[in-house]
Amino acid sequence: MAKLQQSIEEFDSDLAVEAANEAITAGIDPIMAINEGLSKGMQTISNLFDEGEIFVPQILLAAEAFEEAVKILTSVLPEDLKKQASRGKVLIHTVQGDIHDVGKNIVKTMLAASGFEVIDLGRDVPVDEVIRKAKELEVDIISGSALMTTTMPAQREIIKALEEEGIRHKFKCLFGGAPVSPEWVAKIGADGYAENASEAIEKAKALLA
Repeated sequence: MAKLQQSIEEFDSDLAVEAANEAITAGIDPIMAINEGLSKGMQTISNLFDEGEIFVPQILLAAEAFEEAVKILTSVLPEDLKKQASRGKVLIHTVQGDIHDVGKNIVKTMLAASGFEVIDLGRDVPVDEVIRKAKELEVDIISGSALMTTTMPAQREIIKALEEEGIRHKFKCLFGGAPVSPEWVAKIGADGYAENASEAIEKAKALLA
């Protein structure tokens, strides 16, 4: 477990692969190896990023190591247990009219590296496309970022569209972005607000707990 955690904290894909293979040989439960080893390493990375100790390139290297190890660990699981290994399915995008996606990409990487299955629709995504994909892929969470005050209303439109179709109860809606606030998210009837990537992970976990 310590070696799995260390491999992520040191951005070392080779060590992650080695540790994952050792865990399988030792008969360690793969889901436990992911949760108690790899995910703990990713939590360290998340904290360091929030404190400004590391930057986006290191996050991407840590995520790569995480994904390599997860691939090995889940290869021995039957399909039904593979689904259990996933924390849930998140549909992520930058809202209609908004082309800023740096923050969204960091959140996507961190969610994926924390065990979520993430579907990225990209930027400037029309509301009806978000709803269509959420239904088609049967996601658990719809996450949308707005980086301008002029595009924030698209978050409200997502909630409204879900309500009009009578499917609001099927999805948790998690929103963020520079001008977005907890008050705005509460006002439009969404389920959660996240200020940064690590908060997005914690909120996503809590929403699906």
